Amino acid sequence: MHSLPQLFIWQKMKIKIIALGKIKEKFLKEGIDEFLKRLTPYASFEIIELPAIEIKDENLTSKILEQEGERILSYIKPQSFVITMEIKGKMFSSEEFAAKIEELTNDGVSEIIFVIGSSCGISPIVSARANLKMSMSKMTFLHQFARLILIEQIYRAFKIIKGETYHK
Repeated sequence: MHSLPQLFIWQKMKIKIIALGKIKEKFLKEGIDEFLKRLTPYASFEIIELPAIEIKDENLTSKILEQEGERILSYIKPQSFVITMEIKGKMFSSEEFAAKIEELTNDGVSEIIFVIGSSCGISPIVSARANLKMSMSKMTFLHQFARLILIEQIYRAFKIIKGETYHK
């Protein structure tokens, strides 16, 4: 389907997920660990878990999002390609997502950072920094599930790019 660029063969893509909150459920941790292991031949992968700030007063939501946003931005380099997971973001099929990752690789992008916000969403300052705003679905997922689904889709994208069976 796609031709494999030389850059892809010689240089592993660096992928990071910056997520607010910890994964507590054992079955989700096991699923994430399994896909991280499978991703090893294709990319170096890092998950940065930042503690979510508990909102006790709804009037403080925007202030808390700003604080979370500043913490998230401290982990992002100027040259990183940032994809925020947002309800109103662009939706991709698995094949379109794979094509986007391949396009970024061909364009010389060496690091992609995915940002999964808190239950209140993504800070406007992080959204403004995004190179791409992406939505997984019109449905709403628990943030922990979103992390597993995103990692599985990244793995699926690499399998599609390489022309390997998995995605059918």
